[in-house]
Amino acid sequence: MELYGVKVPKSAALLVWIALWEFVGRFELLLLFPPFSEVVMALPEVIGTPSFLEAARITLLSYLGGLGLAVVVGIALGLLMGLVRRADQILNMWVNIFLSAPLSALVPVIMILFGMGMPTVIATVFMFAVWIIALDTRAGVVHTSQSLLEMGTSFGASRTQQLKLILLSALPEILAGIRLGVVRGVKGVVIGQLLVSIIGVGALFSLYSQNFLMAHFWALILILFAFALGLAELINRLEERVEYYAGNRA
Repeated sequence: MELYGVKVPKSAALLVWIALWEFVGRFELLLLFPPFSEVVMALPEVIGTPSFLEAARITLLSYLGGLGLAVVVGIALGLLMGLVRRADQILNMWVNIFLSAPLSALVPVIMILFGMGMPTVIATVFMFAVWIIALDTRAGVVHTSQSLLEMGTSFGASRTQQLKLILLSALPEILAGIRLGVVRGVKGVVIGQLLVSIIGVGALFSLYSQNFLMAHFWALILILFAFALGLAELINRLEERVEYYAGNRA
């Protein structure tokens, strides 16, 4: 990033927002925003409590369960849409609708189906993450090089081996979908725990807001952001390592 011909690191934008946050908090312009320095100081207090460790355990299990299910179903659904034209015509519209729909409105329906517990949170994470994974997988399958498939056929590749070639070719798009699903899944786990099952980090959010512990509230948000961005960055690194699979697609 350049500013008036001077190279400025991207992190400078983050520093500007932190300075603005500190300014708003110090002058009490908004009561819900304590100074950023207080939020940072509250981080050890939040992380060091037994309630946080238990909430983190429940949240992580719910998140990984929902995300793992979303990855398996999303890739399978994307493969089906990419390989079978009729299935794509039937499913594509519905997948796009669910991707753009306000899924938070469906959480009470999920609660009725699965009850007030971890299964509801897992289902919510799944609903938030699966559609983008399916669409990105479909895009990768559709753009698989025809010459690659013809080469596989000429070498006598079986259907299973052809499918493996398609998966390898679509791998960059699949990883991109998983990376976006990781971030959407964090949103799903928080909404699921907060709106339906007051467990995990949802219980902590309720506790901090009800007692007006806003520094702790925002510290918990920073932890969740760091978790989501850290996972997304790991997958992004993996994306970069397998980019060569994309090649030039005809």
